[in-house]
Amino acid sequence: MMPPAIRKGIMADRRTSILAGAAAAVLAFSGAMAPAAAQQPAPSGTLRVVLANPLASLDPVVSTAAFIRNHGFLVYDQLFGLDSQGEARPQMVDRHEVSADGMTHRFTLRDGLAFHDGQPVRAADAVASIRRWSQRDIAGRALAAATAAMEVVDDKTFTIRLSRPFGLVTEVLARPTASALFVMPERIASTPANVAFTDPTGSGPFIFRQQEYLPGERAVYLRNPAYRPRSEPADGLAGGKVALLERIEWLGINDPATAAAALQSGEIDFIEQPTPDVLPLLARNRNIRTFQLDPIGSMVWLRPNHTQPPFNNPAARRALLHLVNQQENLQAVGVAPAEQVPYCPAYFLCGTPLESNAGAEGLREINLERARALLREAGYNGERVVFLNATDSPVNNAVTLTMAENMRRAGLNMDVVAMDWATLSQRRNRREPVEQGGWNLFVTVANVLDAQNPLVNVYLGSPCQGGPAGWPCDEELERLRRAWWEEADPAKRRQILDQVQARATESLPYINGGQFRRLAAHRTNIEGLRPTIIPVFWGVTKR
Repeated sequence: MMPPAIRKGIMADRRTSILAGAAAAVLAFSGAMAPAAAQQPAPSGTLRVVLANPLASLDPVVSTAAFIRNHGFLVYDQLFGLDSQGEARPQMVDRHEVSADGMTHRFTLRDGLAFHDGQPVRAADAVASIRRWSQRDIAGRALAAATAAMEVVDDKTFTIRLSRPFGLVTEVLARPTASALFVMPERIASTPANVAFTDPTGSGPFIFRQQEYLPGERAVYLRNPAYRPRSEPADGLAGGKVALLERIEWLGINDPATAAAALQSGEIDFIEQPTPDVLPLLARNRNIRTFQLDPIGSMVWLRPNHTQPPFNNPAARRALLHLVNQQENLQAVGVAPAEQVPYCPAYFLCGTPLESNAGAEGLREINLERARALLREAGYNGERVVFLNATDSPVNNAVTLTMAENMRRAGLNMDVVAMDWATLSQRRNRREPVEQGGWNLFVTVANVLDAQNPLVNVYLGSPCQGGPAGWPCDEELERLRRAWWEEADPAKRRQILDQVQARATESLPYINGGQFRRLAAHRTNIEGLRPTIIPVFWGVTKR
């Protein structure tokens, strides 16, 4: 039965520095399909969408959850955006000047930028937003570590002065995922980076209707009539963000069959990730189209807690490599064979220029004998292993149950704890032992923008202090990551990349659980949707 809130709502080579060509291959699909702002039809109607997870919180810095990123692209804007070729293009920035030695960057904001409360966007807002974000984000911390000073020059201008060479400044400012860099008012950006705010004031193409917000059930956005899009056509995540919809309703329909039925009846307009079992049904409906929002695909990540036994021991983490069969996971999800990558050990995904299998081990078949030997080496003695399971995500749930059964067969004392994704995204931040509410394992799913390269892959980072939930600590992996983004020679950079891959396979910040592609689905009267990896709704109309 459809939740009451839903019934009411229906009745929601510098270019390759940061992406190294990986996301460029994906975003290229969107550039050719983007009409110029001047050619767009008049604003139209209400778009009702069901995304992978419903919106459950509002701070895009405190949480790396994809649902907050999706929210952020509606209500905020970015200083730079990634275009269809993976290049960082000015978005809120009008002029970007770099000193001859490359050590000082000067940014001037566009005219006419304003927040949803009517206040102008100032350089001080941008600087405050960068400072807060850089305390939490893996790419932001790297930029901050290379920065000598960041200063406001006047209301529209600020500078970043480097203390050492860092060739990825604009690419990092275009960060589109994990803790994406969004500009918010200084008064909000002054909130401590470890304290979540609840004020969603941005300057983006849509305005969040907080009075209609029901966490986990419904989020509503209205077209921002004061937004001034860039004059260029929309191109990837850059260019003119022309809001052509009067209203967007993001609805929390957790049951895939209910969501599919609502799409068929026209009660909703778009599903980001329909489950494989409903896709044949949708394909038979002439009023529905499917398309690849992300043609490269996504990777299941199995994240161990590096601070709690047994997986604080590297041998126990290596045992997991022999308890994961990637193809078995994808079959459990029901991914069609044509959409599967049967085997991929690459930390930067397969089918990208950064694909590497250096040091690869396991992941093809279950090897109980090898796994048991490694658990004995780790000193495992039957302690309870808490595996958090987001049952409202069909992919996460199917993979979690499949892997947990293999872990039981190897002798691990598994406790699979069911919850929704919003609860999991909060509980995973707890660092206490399992007896006090802590955890050992959880599954998440990452796309190519999340995995990209050694700098921005947030779960690969192993900084010992300040990392995301799981908290891996590996100084050698951190040294290799830094060497990669500091190396200018492409051939040497490739060698370092293979070293990063090999070292990650030793320390295992996470385990690759299987790469696959997913189709999105929409009603045929919806036009302007593009394969941008992240679901964005500017340039979209409803007939």
